[in-house]
Order: sequence, then structure tokens, then C-alpha cells
Amino acid sequence: MAAVLAGDRDAFRLLVERESPSVVRVCYRVLGDLHEAEDAAQEAFVTAFRSLATWRGDGPFGAWVARIALRIAIRASGRRRPVVWIDPTHPETHGEGSRGGASATITAASIASAPAHDPASIALRSERAAAVRDAVANLDEPYREIVALRFFAELSLAEIALESGRPLGTVKTHLHRGLLRLRRTLEAEGAR
Repeated sequence: MAAVLAGDRDAFRLLVERESPSVVRVCYRVLGDLHEAEDAAQEAFVTAFRSLATWRGDGPFGAWVARIALRIAIRASGRRRPVVWIDPTHPETHGEGSRGGASATITAASIASAPAHDPASIALRSERAAAVRDAVANLDEPYREIVALRFFAELSLAEIALESGRPLGTVKTHLHRGLLRLRRTLEAEGAR
């Protein structure tokens, strides 16, 4: 980092090469799409390069860039339009609402019990993961940041405290409250 701060662009290229896989992985966990994750990671490195003067140097460069990438990925996730999946095994759910008397309710249990190789169950699992990512993206701050850093960036609580500049006890409280809010949101969506 000393070489980068001194203006050596090749040194920054080496940092990008070293940190790219983990930054793309963080973005992928939020976005669920490799191309979008790569775009978000690239934007994060550009933002980091432009903001080098604000880097405090009290933590690893990779964690700093991952936090930037996480915020970019969450913003990108929030701009997405929701997709509604139709259960192909229940024809009465096709079209505008349920015309037959029964409705096909797709629950987490029905998704988990479906065969792993079934295309419909793969799509439903993907939709469930997207619902979780969207619910995290819609959490209020600071809960969104803490939950995302913990589960998408896979940082420990101590690393989150260091990276966010918050006391460890505050991080634990925000994580607990964020997870409670996340659970309520997902349960409410499941009831719809």
C-alpha cells in the first residue's frame, strides 16, 4: 500500500489481482449473478483507487475493498425488479391469480424436499436465495451493513467491529436485531 500511495499504479494492479477473487465472491453472494458480481467488484476497485486518500490503514486493504464492494452490490441488488415464479406442477396458478379453487403454495419445506436435480426446485431455491438477498438489501442501516458483512463478506464479529469502527458489543446487538428484522420480513413474504 505504501507503493500505491506513492503513486505506483502497478502496485495497485497487484493488489487488485490478489483481492479480486474474494471481492467478486462477496458481490456474488449478494447478487447471485457472476457477471453482475464482476461488474460490482470492478466498480469497487475503481472507487477504492479514487478514494485511496481516505484509507485509514488500520485494517487489511482487502477488507476495506470488500466493504466498498458490499455496499455497491447491495445498491445494485436494491435496483432489481422482483421476479414472481409460477409453480409449474399446479396449472391453476398460471395466469392472473388462482382460477381453480386450490392454490399452490410454495414453501421453504416444499423447496427443500424437492429433488436436487429438478429444474423447478433449482429455480425455486434460486428465488429463495434472491428473496433473502433482497430482504437484506432492504434492511435499515446499520443492520444491513452488519448482516451483509457477516454473511456475505464472511467477516468475523471482531473484523466487522474493526472495519465499521463500532464496539464489538454494538456489532453483536446490531447483528441480532438485524437477523430478527430479516426473519420477520421473510416470514411476512412467505405468508403472502
